[in-house]
Amino acid sequence: MNLAACFAVAVALLSGPAVAADYPARTVTIVVPFPAGAGVDVTARLLAERLAKQLGQSVVVENRPGASGLVGAASVARAAPDGLTLLMTPNTLFIAPHVMPAGTKPPIDVINDFTPVVMPSQTTMVMVANPGLGVTDARQLADLARKEPGKLTYGSSGNGSVLQIAGELFNQAAHVEIRHIPYRGIIPAIDNVLGGYVNVTFSGIGAVKGHIQSGALVALATVEEKRSAGVPQLATAIEQGFPDVAVDGWYALLAPKGTPADIVNRLNKEVNTAMNMPDVRERLMAVGDLVLGGTPEDAGKRMQHDYDRYGAIVRRLKITSD
Repeated sequence: MNLAACFAVAVALLSGPAVAADYPARTVTIVVPFPAGAGVDVTARLLAERLAKQLGQSVVVENRPGASGLVGAASVARAAPDGLTLLMTPNTLFIAPHVMPAGTKPPIDVINDFTPVVMPSQTTMVMVANPGLGVTDARQLADLARKEPGKLTYGSSGNGSVLQIAGELFNQAAHVEIRHIPYRGIIPAIDNVLGGYVNVTFSGIGAVKGHIQSGALVALATVEEKRSAGVPQLATAIEQGFPDVAVDGWYALLAPKGTPADIVNRLNKEVNTAMNMPDVRERLMAVGDLVLGGTPEDAGKRMQHDYDRYGAIVRRLKITSD
């Protein structure tokens, strides 16, 4: 090996650990690819607050919504792999490529263009209605939809979202046709249910729990495989006689592909530490969310699972983002 090559190897060996040891040298940005106020945004801001103290550096949250999360996600995928630009996304991102119009190529590979860091938490997925509809559970909603075919509507956070999938699974299981009204984010969908312009919506519970407690919305069911520890008194749609009406909502913290393993492991350790603090757990439980945590490998497996599972559902139900 010549002198120049030896020097290059020495620089590489010295610079790699030094970068990780100095991490983070400046502000860390967590990109949320959905509007402010959504469940993932709330969790990202709580996490940013804790990480800033643990890392000794500013951690800011930046909302970049659009295209079912692909706009914000693409900006992170193309960022330098130095751990200073991260993505906090719901699992909706792993559905987005499957619902794009035929012939349209996704701007990124949602599985392979990222390095998984951790799954901080999950939210309980619920079906809620305007109280003026006069129903108190999923069975009553199905009965009403059969009596008034084509008249009822449900809102979601957008075409191809996990919330639309929940609505279409319910339509299929109940043998009804509740019309889908897509919105650009869950907050405007909830607002229109509150105003009585739309009858029903599906949401992570964090965005609707206050409205349920005040009586402004009625919780009809959880749309998950099992009852949630966040709202154990609320029966699932499956328990109420609607098989396969189950989706999930969880959040992933991702870094650009190529981010050094020691930085990923440092972030994983710090997030797990933050999420296990009693006050953080209590704040999440207060909005019906549950702490997950785990390893980067756990996050990667869950990403691939949801990509495959929801891809099959989307194809079966012929859901698109059109």
